[in-house]
Amino acid sequence: MKLHAGLFFMEQDEKYIQRTFELARKGNGRVNPNPLVGAVIVRHGQILGEGYHAYFGGPHAEINAIASAGGDVKGSTVYVTLEPCSFYGKTPPCAEELIRQKVARVVLAMKDPNPKVAGKGVKMLRDAGIEVTENVLNNEALELNRVFVKFITTGNPYVIMKYAMTLDGKIATHTGDSKWISGEMARKRVHELRNQLRGIMVGVNTVITDNPRLNCRLEGEKRDPVRIVLDAFGRIPDDSLVMQTAAEQWTVVVTSHEISPQRKEEIKEHGAEVLTIPESNGMLDLRSLMAELGRLDIDGILLEGGSTLNYSALQSGLVDEAIVFVAPKMVGGQAAKTPVEGAGIDNMENAIELEDLKYEKIGNDLMFTGKVKN
Repeated sequence: MKLHAGLFFMEQDEKYIQRTFELARKGNGRVNPNPLVGAVIVRHGQILGEGYHAYFGGPHAEINAIASAGGDVKGSTVYVTLEPCSFYGKTPPCAEELIRQKVARVVLAMKDPNPKVAGKGVKMLRDAGIEVTENVLNNEALELNRVFVKFITTGNPYVIMKYAMTLDGKIATHTGDSKWISGEMARKRVHELRNQLRGIMVGVNTVITDNPRLNCRLEGEKRDPVRIVLDAFGRIPDDSLVMQTAAEQWTVVVTSHEISPQRKEEIKEHGAEVLTIPESNGMLDLRSLMAELGRLDIDGILLEGGSTLNYSALQSGLVDEAIVFVAPKMVGGQAAKTPVEGAGIDNMENAIELEDLKYEKIGNDLMFTGKVKN
């Protein structure tokens, strides 16, 4: 009987934690660099209230859930995606509020990797006599907040390399034409990624060749990413869409010390920021760049550059995840560009491997997602 009771409570815990994930995702694109968090408050099998962290600087999920419940949550169980915070930041500690509300139990999916919390919230709750159950659907929670986990533990942004290619592995025809490889549904998914991740990065050749806007074109509530253009010598055209809209959308042009002071000022006059970083082996030092972007609270980057930038980022060990759209088309051509070029890897045994590979069909295209091993 005890075994059946234990299984029942485990299933209930997982059900409500799963619901916190659904709520947490509503904060996508609005809470960076904070984590995605949802909360559900239950008493006697009835949901009293629900909430999620809706925007950076706003009330946390637990506080919104308590408000949703009308403030009467004594003796309840609080299910939450992430360990309740234990320090004063932009808002008071959620752990203190749960203690004040005299909840009976807290169930969390994952501990907070933030060194300011890191178990302190759980300790506060237990010291107050509140039962705490940890790590319910922990792997799913870590996946949901993978951007936050990388950023808060390393100070560097989580990098997703994204590209679309034909079935024969080309990202453009031999003439350079690339519009459009993937279908409309796949392109919408890309704009969802742009909305979720704080930054989008390309090389200056992409700006010169394609003249993209690098914004988010979803309907309804959305957020444009920070545009990061790698341009060692300031070659970005003044009449490019990126420069023409730099005053409207946060734009960072990353240069080397070789850029002239005059050109740097010209770029700034358009409204863009200029970030000068060191060079390494004759190229911009991407590791130094990531540290600088982390200091700007840019916690996640969608890498939409060309084949050379893709190779450099992979070689530097900066790419955490790859998202590849494969279209059922073939264009051929020895001169047609492939997704990852550069010098290339000498031996197959040294190939960069992906793991946790998933795929799904989006319209007529396939989307592959994988984590870069190690």
